Amino acid sequence: MKGAPVRSLARLFIVPLIAAALAVLAVGAPGARAATDLSTVAAALRESPVYVDPAASGLLAASDAEALADKIVDADEPVFVAVLPAGYPTQKLFRNLRTETGITGLYAVRLGDRFDAKADESVLSPRTVSNLVAAAQGAGDAKAQLNDFVDDALRSNPGGTAPSSWGGGGGDAGVDVGALAAAGAVVAAGGVGAYALVRRRRRREEAERREALEKLRVVVDEDITAFGEELDRLDFHPAEAGADDAMRADYERALDAYEQAKSLMAAATRPEDVRAVTQALEDGRFSLALLAARREGRPLPERRAPCFFDPRHGPSVADVLWTPPLGGASREVPVCAADEARLADGQEPMVREVETVSGARRPYWDAGPAYGPWAGGYFGGGILPGLLVGTLLGSMMATPSYAAVYGAGYGDFGADGGYGGGDVSGGDFNTDDFSGGFGGGDFGGGGDFGGGDFGGGF
Repeated sequence: MKGAPVRSLARLFIVPLIAAALAVLAVGAPGARAATDLSTVAAALRESPVYVDPAASGLLAASDAEALADKIVDADEPVFVAVLPAGYPTQKLFRNLRTETGITGLYAVRLGDRFDAKADESVLSPRTVSNLVAAAQGAGDAKAQLNDFVDDALRSNPGGTAPSSWGGGGGDAGVDVGALAAAGAVVAAGGVGAYALVRRRRRREEAERREALEKLRVVVDEDITAFGEELDRLDFHPAEAGADDAMRADYERALDAYEQAKSLMAAATRPEDVRAVTQALEDGRFSLALLAARREGRPLPERRAPCFFDPRHGPSVADVLWTPPLGGASREVPVCAADEARLADGQEPMVREVETVSGARRPYWDAGPAYGPWAGGYFGGGILPGLLVGTLLGSMMATPSYAAVYGAGYGDFGADGGYGGGDVSGGDFNTDDFSGGFGGGDFGGGGDFGGGDFGGGF
């Protein structure tokens, strides 16, 4: 565990400097807000689970704050603690802090001698949070109260894991000389240094998004081309003998889907934008399946997911039990008629392979995180997690850090259909989780704790 003291020293050194530097930038900018603006608090909480406002430093010593932060990081739970001065504005405090931080979790605030907490329901239920707050009321000073609250919260098994930006992972991660050198740079350069650190991180994330999008562009362009070739092979003419209005409508929808896919891909700027492209292609292929059935006088097919092994095969016709060749749990997957026949004969299905980071060709579900948005458009709703369980892509999409770069909402990975504790959700959360019971959103009805009551007389 020798990495833990080094990590603690680095957090003790770096995080307050970043927060202070951001405050310097805010004060020095025209029309800037106060140093204790929630954006400053949120920026610090994204780097460490505990923030102590400079004006409230007498409530919790730096060493105690660091020990509390280490406890939370080592537990790998999404628990945020802010210690603020007694005169801090209380209107919609929790809701605005959750919005500014943009991460699902449990948020506790010690404000002067007052205390309260709120959480996303995917992390802890409102009743659980109320009970935890009530239990912490008689704990004494801020150190005792916050430690008791955090201990009880961690024993309550909150949902999700800590955000990846905290750099946790068992206590041995440590911090290298480069991290300490970066801290020295912040000291030397003040606000400019902190701003540079933020910019470097954003540039790194943006570079990762661009790389993922370009990798996806190759695969999606192949899909669009394949669909265009299907339209050509169809050789349907709206005025041909036997064509009726239903057939013409199917054909028009397929053409629209083709044009929409091309337009959406040309305009895509983020990996998650690809989901709409493959969703359009899936719609178009189903329209072609309807058209083919009408022309051949067959019963119309039901709307089914595309073939799991390669969505270019078109809509599936059956669900079959399949086990990944390198191990993993068996699961039912939707398959096209050709792959159903291959599996029945003991043969391998025709799998869609894509290029990995190393340049090798692998099945898309084992090729890396970039292909999540691509698969999400084809297999929307709740079907995708079941299909990908136990695969490399499924494991990556279930991690808290995935949504930060590749987007979220590709089924029901994590709590609440895409956002579990620690996930980056931005402003997409249920505001009732952070405002109910506070008298119209105040920190304690009307800005007062009402004699110790929480949530309207609890």
